[in-house]
Amino acid sequence: MKIKNILVSQPPPSGTEKSPYAELSEKYQLKVDFKPFIRIEGVSIKEFRLYKVEILAHGAVFLTSKTAVDHFFRICDEMRITVPDAMKYFCTSESIANYLQKYIVYRKRKIFFAAKLDELLALMQKHKEEKILLPLSDPHKPEIPRMLDRKKYKTTKVVLYRSVVSDLSDMKISDYDVLVYYSPTEIKSLLQNFPDFEQGETLIACFGPATVKAAKEANLRIDIQAPSAQFPSMTMAIEHHLKNDPVEEQ
Repeated sequence: MKIKNILVSQPPPSGTEKSPYAELSEKYQLKVDFKPFIRIEGVSIKEFRLYKVEILAHGAVFLTSKTAVDHFFRICDEMRITVPDAMKYFCTSESIANYLQKYIVYRKRKIFFAAKLDELLALMQKHKEEKILLPLSDPHKPEIPRMLDRKKYKTTKVVLYRSVVSDLSDMKISDYDVLVYYSPTEIKSLLQNFPDFEQGETLIACFGPATVKAAKEANLRIDIQAPSAQFPSMTMAIEHHLKNDPVEEQ
């Protein structure tokens, strides 16, 4: 089967963002569409109050994504909480740390980040006595909460946003040769929106072990998978498949 159309279950990249999918599209003359299979919905103030969490009782926040940053400050704003200048921020990447500038004045003495979780936990050792707020999504990966518990950090876990299945009734899934998924909830969205979906020759591409697991549980055939030592990105894995794609018969 000659691949011509790819559907990526993510929001389209911003106008200023250089997407590797754009390069893939130009190089192989592909039509690449972006359609979010899920949307993010913040918990309401009423829901948040049910947790009985006092934000100002914490001296630090552990942030795993830019979405977590947005919803932490959203909740603070809606509850009219002024985040103190002394608040510390532990971020799982430099891009998250830089994103904080949207809300606060960037000061190195209170913002800590590392590319690897082990390295970040090592930086946190000097602040072991801090009470840490951990904003989470529903669902969320359990690895980080488990690691913080294992290291005996004083952590308060709180769900501030959730992934909700999008309405995809305006699209025809059979128009695409490759469907690209990045989370288990996106697989759930596929099945919920298209209960009669039959994979046939459609290729399924999955990013991350949790997405792969969800696809297998849904009895889907996984044709392209990332990350791996050979293909750290999804576009690299797709390009490898394209290079080995049989030539379309004339």
